[in-house]
Amino acid sequence: MREIRHSGQPNLQIRINNLCLDMRGSRLLDQIDLILKQPGVTMILGPNGAGKSLLLKCIHGLLFPTWGSIDFDGLNKNPKQAMVFQKPILLRRSVMDNMRFADQGTQTDTELEQALDSVQLLEKIDHPATQLSGGEQQRLALARALLTKPDLLLLDEPTASLDPASVVIIEKLIQQATQQHIKSIFISHDIGQAKRLSADVIFLNRGQVVEYSDAASFFSDPHSDEARAFLSGEIVL
Repeated sequence: MREIRHSGQPNLQIRINNLCLDMRGSRLLDQIDLILKQPGVTMILGPNGAGKSLLLKCIHGLLFPTWGSIDFDGLNKNPKQAMVFQKPILLRRSVMDNMRFADQGTQTDTELEQALDSVQLLEKIDHPATQLSGGEQQRLALARALLTKPDLLLLDEPTASLDPASVVIIEKLIQQATQQHIKSIFISHDIGQAKRLSADVIFLNRGQVVEYSDAASFFSDPHSDEARAFLSGEIVL
């Protein structure tokens, strides 16, 4: 299986200052203050309804916070971003046409085929993308996102309910992206996956940051009652 090669931006820092999000009269994100400067994968954990996807969409610019700011420091004030959603959004075209659309003519078909080989979809090159299995669609969505050579890769539960083989392929690609200086922010409900991939962890509950620390500290000695309950498999309200 070939790698997708990139040259991401090293030392990307994300500063989130007093971010609040109100929708339909409710406060959904409340005074989020974070400085993300750890390279690698930042994992966002928390119970359902904690605000994880909302925070990711704010970072990506799909939602505008009611107030507060998100700034990017480092070599580039406006890093190139790509986002992979839990439910893949694909064109109603062939697998190869999806790759060509994302690439916008910067790479040869041979290079695009190598990218498809990296997600084990080369044999499906002429298949309609929307007729692939769920795992195959998500692998295509990730390969397409990585084609854009992002500095920041945002992943909203990309392996939820997927077959184990697809999970392994996706995790390997994310690890390769980390080695190539691509910063990732990843939402997951899988504690084992979070332990495998994360460099640091944001734990959200009720729209607030309850805890933020490096992954080793979070999993060995969480400071908050909510995080300890979550890691123990208890229901967090």
